[in-house]
Amino acid sequence: MSEIFLLTLIAPPAYEEPLVDWLLQYEHSCGFSSFPISGHSSNPESLTLVEQVTGRKRQIRFDVQLAAADLGSLLDRLKTDFAGSAIHYRVTPITEAGSL
Repeated sequence: MSEIFLLTLIAPPAYEEPLVDWLLQYEHSCGFSSFPISGHSSNPESLTLVEQVTGRKRQIRFDVQLAAADLGSLLDRLKTDFAGSAIHYRVTPITEAGSL
């Protein structure tokens, strides 16, 4: 079994459609999921006044499962195409995945 990873992207809501379009254009063998989330921070400078009052920041999360061979090029393109967008990412190894 080849090594696979989960790329998680946390993006401002304004980037939901651009990221969906961008990920759909990327040619890789695995799919992705997206869903709304609430971000919470103890750093009030990163929140608007409304977000400080409600205690949450609306975000969109994308989970992209992909092979190790595809990870580097996808991250390079992401960093170029979405520079300055405040998109946060993390990469996690997947030890097992499948369908039942």
